[in-house]
Amino acid sequence: MTRTQFQRDLDKLQDDLLVLGSMVSHALEAAMQALVRRDAEAARRIIAYDREVNRRKYGIEEECLMLIATQQPAARDLRLLAAILEISTELERIGDYAKGIGRITLYMGNAPLVKPLVTLPKMCAKAIDMLRRALDAFVNQDVESAQAIPLEDDELDAMYNQVNRELLDIIIADTSKIDGANYLTWVAHNLERAGDRVTNICERIIYTATGELVEFDADEPFLSGVN
Repeated sequence: MTRTQFQRDLDKLQDDLLVLGSMVSHALEAAMQALVRRDAEAARRIIAYDREVNRRKYGIEEECLMLIATQQPAARDLRLLAAILEISTELERIGDYAKGIGRITLYMGNAPLVKPLVTLPKMCAKAIDMLRRALDAFVNQDVESAQAIPLEDDELDAMYNQVNRELLDIIIADTSKIDGANYLTWVAHNLERAGDRVTNICERIIYTATGELVEFDADEPFLSGVN
Protein backbone atom coordinates (compact mmCIF):
# COMPACT_ATOMS: atom_id res chain seq x y z
CA MET A 1 0.00 0.00 0.00
CA THR A 2 1.35 3.44 -0.93
CA ARG A 3 1.63 6.23 1.61
CA THR A 4 -1.08 8.12 -0.28
CA GLN A 5 -3.54 5.23 0.05
CA PHE A 6 -2.58 4.73 3.68
CA GLN A 7 -3.30 8.40 4.36
CA ARG A 8 -6.68 8.06 2.63
CA ASP A 9 -7.49 5.13 4.89
CA LEU A 10 -6.49 7.14 7.96
CA ASP A 11 -8.63 10.05 6.82
CA LYS A 12 -11.59 7.74 6.28
CA LEU A 13 -11.18 6.28 9.75
CA GLN A 14 -11.22 9.76 11.25
CA ASP A 15 -14.34 10.59 9.24
CA ASP A 16 -15.98 7.38 10.46
CA LEU A 17 -15.08 8.30 14.02
CA LEU A 18 -16.75 11.71 13.62
CA VAL A 19 -19.87 10.01 12.26
CA LEU A 20 -19.90 7.76 15.32
CA GLY A 21 -19.50 10.81 17.56
CA SER A 22 -22.41 12.51 15.82
CA MET A 23 -24.56 9.41 16.28
CA VAL A 24 -23.76 9.25 19.97
CA SER A 25 -24.44 12.97 20.48
CA HIS A 26 -27.79 12.54 18.75
CA ALA A 27 -28.62 9.50 20.90
CA LEU A 28 -27.84 11.33 24.15
CA GLU A 29 -29.87 14.37 23.14
CA ALA A 30 -32.80 12.24 21.95
CA ALA A 31 -32.72 10.17 25.13
CA MET A 32 -33.08 13.30 27.25
CA GLN A 33 -35.91 14.58 25.07
CA ALA A 34 -37.69 11.24 25.41
CA LEU A 35 -37.37 11.46 29.19
CA VAL A 36 -38.61 15.04 29.34
CA ARG A 37 -41.58 14.25 27.10
CA ARG A 38 -42.17 10.82 28.69
CA ASP A 39 -42.14 9.44 25.15
CA ALA A 40 -41.95 5.65 25.39
CA GLU A 41 -41.83 5.14 21.62
CA ALA A 42 -38.88 7.50 21.27
CA ALA A 43 -37.15 5.68 24.14
CA ARG A 44 -37.58 2.37 22.30
CA ARG A 45 -36.06 3.87 19.16
CA ILE A 46 -33.02 5.03 21.14
CA ILE A 47 -32.55 1.56 22.60
CA ALA A 48 -32.75 0.01 19.12
CA TYR A 49 -30.43 2.70 17.69
CA ASP A 50 -27.67 1.49 19.98
CA ARG A 51 -27.23 -1.56 17.76
CA GLU A 52 -26.26 0.73 14.89
CA VAL A 53 -23.83 2.59 17.16
CA ASN A 54 -22.23 -0.72 18.09
CA ARG A 55 -22.06 -1.84 14.46
CA ARG A 56 -20.31 1.37 13.49
CA LYS A 57 -17.86 1.05 16.37
CA TYR A 58 -16.94 -2.53 15.45
CA GLY A 59 -16.37 -1.49 11.84
CA ILE A 60 -13.90 1.17 12.95
CA GLU A 61 -12.16 -1.35 15.19
CA GLU A 62 -11.77 -3.86 12.37
CA GLU A 63 -10.32 -1.26 10.00
CA CYS A 64 -7.85 -0.03 12.61
CA LEU A 65 -6.63 -3.51 13.43
CA MET A 66 -6.28 -4.35 9.75
CA LEU A 67 -4.08 -1.30 9.12
CA ILE A 68 -1.97 -2.00 12.20
CA ALA A 69 -1.50 -5.64 11.21
CA THR A 70 -0.73 -5.05 7.53
CA GLN A 71 1.00 -1.67 7.30
CA GLN A 72 3.36 -1.58 10.29
CA PRO A 73 2.66 2.13 10.84
CA ALA A 74 5.31 4.48 12.18
CA ALA A 75 5.09 5.71 15.77
CA ARG A 76 2.89 8.76 15.18
CA ASP A 77 0.52 6.90 12.85
CA LEU A 78 0.36 4.05 15.34
CA ARG A 79 -0.60 6.50 18.11
CA LEU A 80 -3.32 7.87 15.85
CA LEU A 81 -4.72 4.43 15.14
CA ALA A 82 -4.58 3.53 18.82
CA ALA A 83 -6.40 6.80 19.60
CA ILE A 84 -9.14 6.01 17.09
CA LEU A 85 -9.57 2.59 18.68
CA GLU A 86 -9.73 4.06 22.17
CA ILE A 87 -12.00 6.97 21.28
CA SER A 88 -14.42 4.72 19.40
CA THR A 89 -14.73 2.62 22.56
CA GLU A 90 -15.40 5.70 24.68
CA LEU A 91 -18.05 6.85 22.21
CA GLU A 92 -19.71 3.44 22.25
CA ARG A 93 -19.92 3.63 26.04
CA ILE A 94 -21.55 7.07 25.85
CA GLY A 95 -24.04 5.48 23.48
CA ASP A 96 -24.71 2.91 26.20
CA TYR A 97 -25.51 5.73 28.62
CA ALA A 98 -28.05 7.11 26.14
CA LYS A 99 -29.58 3.65 25.83
CA GLY A 100 -29.68 3.45 29.62
CA ILE A 101 -31.61 6.71 29.84
CA GLY A 102 -34.04 5.32 27.26
CA ARG A 103 -34.58 2.24 29.41
CA ILE A 104 -35.15 4.36 32.50
CA THR A 105 -37.82 6.30 30.60
CA LEU A 106 -39.59 3.00 29.93
CA TYR A 107 -39.22 1.86 33.53
CA MET A 108 -40.78 5.09 34.76
CA GLY A 109 -43.78 4.76 32.49
CA ASN A 110 -46.39 7.39 33.29
CA ALA A 111 -45.55 7.65 36.98
CA PRO A 112 -45.38 11.26 38.20
CA LEU A 113 -41.91 12.77 38.39
CA VAL A 114 -40.64 13.20 41.93
CA LYS A 115 -39.05 16.52 40.91
CA PRO A 116 -39.10 18.77 37.84
CA LEU A 117 -36.48 18.00 35.18
CA VAL A 118 -34.41 21.17 35.42
CA THR A 119 -30.81 20.16 36.13
CA LEU A 120 -30.75 16.91 34.16
CA PRO A 121 -31.31 18.58 30.74
CA LYS A 122 -28.55 21.05 31.63
CA MET A 123 -26.23 18.16 32.43
CA CYS A 124 -27.07 16.54 29.11
CA ALA A 125 -26.45 19.74 27.14
CA LYS A 126 -23.11 20.22 28.90
CA ALA A 127 -21.96 16.67 28.22
CA ILE A 128 -22.90 16.95 24.53
CA ASP A 129 -21.14 20.30 24.19
CA MET A 130 -17.97 18.86 25.76
CA LEU A 131 -18.14 15.82 23.49
CA ARG A 132 -18.54 17.81 20.29
CA ARG A 133 -15.67 20.13 21.16
CA ALA A 134 -13.48 17.17 22.10
CA LEU A 135 -14.07 15.62 18.68
CA ASP A 136 -13.18 18.94 17.04
CA ALA A 137 -10.00 18.96 19.10
CA PHE A 138 -9.18 15.45 17.88
CA VAL A 139 -9.59 16.40 14.22
CA ASN A 140 -7.47 19.53 14.67
CA GLN A 141 -5.02 17.90 17.10
CA ASP A 142 -5.78 20.87 19.35
CA VAL A 143 -3.87 20.12 22.54
CA GLU A 144 -4.90 23.35 24.22
CA SER A 145 -8.60 22.55 23.88
CA ALA A 146 -8.01 18.94 24.90
CA GLN A 147 -6.40 20.20 28.10
CA ALA A 148 -9.16 22.73 28.83
CA ILE A 149 -12.29 20.65 28.20
CA PRO A 150 -11.76 18.13 31.06
CA LEU A 151 -11.60 21.01 33.54
CA GLU A 152 -15.24 21.70 32.69
CA ASP A 153 -16.16 18.27 34.01
CA ASP A 154 -16.29 19.90 37.44
CA GLU A 155 -19.50 21.61 36.30
CA LEU A 156 -21.06 18.25 35.50
CA ASP A 157 -19.90 16.85 38.83
CA ALA A 158 -21.40 19.82 40.68
CA MET A 159 -24.76 19.35 38.94
CA TYR A 160 -24.64 15.63 39.64
CA ASN A 161 -24.03 16.25 43.33
CA GLN A 162 -26.86 18.80 43.38
CA VAL A 163 -29.30 16.32 41.86
CA ASN A 164 -28.24 13.63 44.32
CA ARG A 165 -28.75 15.94 47.30
CA GLU A 166 -32.17 17.02 46.09
CA LEU A 167 -33.29 13.46 45.46
CA LEU A 168 -31.99 12.31 48.84
CA ASP A 169 -34.01 15.06 50.52
CA ILE A 170 -37.09 13.87 48.62
CA ILE A 171 -36.57 10.28 49.79
CA ILE A 172 -36.08 11.38 53.39
CA ALA A 173 -39.28 13.41 53.26
CA ASP A 174 -41.34 10.69 51.55
CA THR A 175 -40.08 7.11 51.27
CA SER A 176 -42.85 6.26 48.78
CA LYS A 177 -40.82 8.20 46.21
CA ILE A 178 -37.72 6.00 46.44
CA ASP A 179 -38.21 4.34 43.06
CA GLY A 180 -38.85 7.60 41.22
CA ALA A 181 -35.85 9.21 42.89
CA ASN A 182 -33.62 6.25 42.06
CA TYR A 183 -34.56 6.42 38.39
CA LEU A 184 -33.51 10.07 38.18
CA THR A 185 -30.35 9.32 40.14
CA TRP A 186 -29.38 6.81 37.46
CA VAL A 187 -30.04 9.33 34.71
CA ALA A 188 -27.74 11.79 36.47
CA HIS A 189 -25.15 9.06 36.93
CA ASN A 190 -25.18 8.22 33.22
CA LEU A 191 -24.71 11.87 32.27
CA GLU A 192 -21.90 12.32 34.77
CA ARG A 193 -20.17 9.25 33.38
CA ALA A 194 -20.54 10.62 29.85
CA GLY A 195 -18.47 13.59 30.98
CA ASP A 196 -15.83 11.23 32.33
CA ARG A 197 -15.67 9.49 28.95
CA VAL A 198 -15.10 12.85 27.25
CA THR A 199 -12.21 13.42 29.65
CA ASN A 200 -10.73 10.08 28.56
CA ILE A 201 -11.05 11.16 24.94
CA CYS A 202 -9.14 14.35 25.69
CA GLU A 203 -6.37 12.40 27.39
CA ARG A 204 -6.01 10.32 24.24
CA ILE A 205 -5.91 13.41 22.02
CA ILE A 206 -3.03 14.83 24.01
CA TYR A 207 -1.13 11.57 23.83
CA THR A 208 -1.65 11.33 20.08
CA ALA A 209 -0.42 14.86 19.47
CA THR A 210 2.45 15.02 21.97
CA GLY A 211 3.41 11.48 23.03
CA GLU A 212 2.70 12.47 26.65
CA LEU A 213 0.41 10.47 28.89
CA VAL A 214 -2.00 12.80 30.65
CA GLU A 215 -4.31 11.76 33.45
CA PHE A 216 -6.93 14.23 34.64
CA ASP A 217 -8.23 13.86 38.16
CA ALA A 218 -10.65 15.98 40.16
CA ASP A 219 -8.09 18.68 40.83
CA GLU A 220 -5.41 18.92 38.17
CA PRO A 221 -3.82 16.93 35.36
CA PHE A 222 -0.80 14.71 35.95
CA LEU A 223 1.62 14.53 33.05
CA SER A 224 4.40 12.03 32.57
CA GLY A 225 6.72 12.15 29.61
CA VAL A 226 6.81 9.19 27.25
CA ASN A 227 9.77 8.45 25.04
